[in-house]
Amino acid sequence: MARRSLTCVPDHKLLHLLADLVSQDRTTTAEMLEHIAEVDARKLYLPAGYSSMYRYCVFQLKMSEDMAYKRLRSARKAREFPAILDMIQDGRLHLAAVVCAAPHLTPANAADLLAASANKTRAQLEQLLAERFPQSDVQTQVRPIPASSSEASTVPAQPHESAGVLALATPGSKPLELAPGPVVPIDDARVATPVVPLSPRSRVAPIAPERFALQVTLTKSTHDKLRRAQELLSHALPSGEIAQVLDRALDELISKLEKRRFATTQRPGKPRRSKSARHVPAHVRRAVSERDRYQCTFVSESGRRCTERRFLEYDHVHPVARGGEATIENTRLRCRAHNQYEAERIYGAGFMREQRERARGARGRDEPVARPPA
Repeated sequence: MARRSLTCVPDHKLLHLLADLVSQDRTTTAEMLEHIAEVDARKLYLPAGYSSMYRYCVFQLKMSEDMAYKRLRSARKAREFPAILDMIQDGRLHLAAVVCAAPHLTPANAADLLAASANKTRAQLEQLLAERFPQSDVQTQVRPIPASSSEASTVPAQPHESAGVLALATPGSKPLELAPGPVVPIDDARVATPVVPLSPRSRVAPIAPERFALQVTLTKSTHDKLRRAQELLSHALPSGEIAQVLDRALDELISKLEKRRFATTQRPGKPRRSKSARHVPAHVRRAVSERDRYQCTFVSESGRRCTERRFLEYDHVHPVARGGEATIENTRLRCRAHNQYEAERIYGAGFMREQRERARGARGRDEPVARPPA
């Protein structure tokens, strides 16, 4: 797209053009939120090969993570309180304000709170929310200060004697220790990770090629377990470096979890038969997981395969309720979202909704839960 120079545009006209563009942007933003909310409500991201609307916004619509989060959060809240769209369109409300106010909006206070939030900066709105919805005092914050290049050190972090924040030493910084008291990492953006939010006390940030800094608050119990692991590994790891302890601990944890979830093992036993047609034998789980590369196998009409590796479930290509068997050829990995989507395509959304409600009711009465058809 060819860009024309604005250097010759008179001042008054330039300001007028800018105001028009801002007005158009607000109108477009309000319309965008309506579309995002409708696509989200219809779950149209599923047939497109995405497990969530957030992923669709980031990878299909090419939004930044922050942009996708703010627009999706605002769209969902605007669907609940449509007045938000009018306020965004005429400039009385911006997306940051919607995100800030969203947790406090209820049908009872929405009209009053939205009116009070109009034309306020984020700082002003935060002050308003603090007055209307006071919270308890926050814990003391501690921010590690990066060392200068002359002070760069790669000495392993030495564990402190008290529970607190676990942090890993990184190149170009002073060794980090377990802080003597609770530490809350400062997050100026205050943007929680959508879909599966991370704890605000946990942070993993890339700081160099193949190097990451980790900061997380530990409970006393977890702190004691870390100490015990360092003691047990003292012969193999005399320094007790936390990064190496975590690496070994995660190797053990991943091995156990893969064995439990995917039947991964170096010594497979003989296949066993089960009376339940829904039971997926270990040798089938093992083969299917390796074949599908531990990733959802749903493929959209455009040929895009879902990239989800979390919340994976075994799905029968030909449903058990219609005579399907738990064979390697008839079993595949699907993320929970696409597994439910496939079931709704086969049996209908209403039927599956009824099945889920019945299952929830049975769990509340401690009765055996009848699973929906697979």
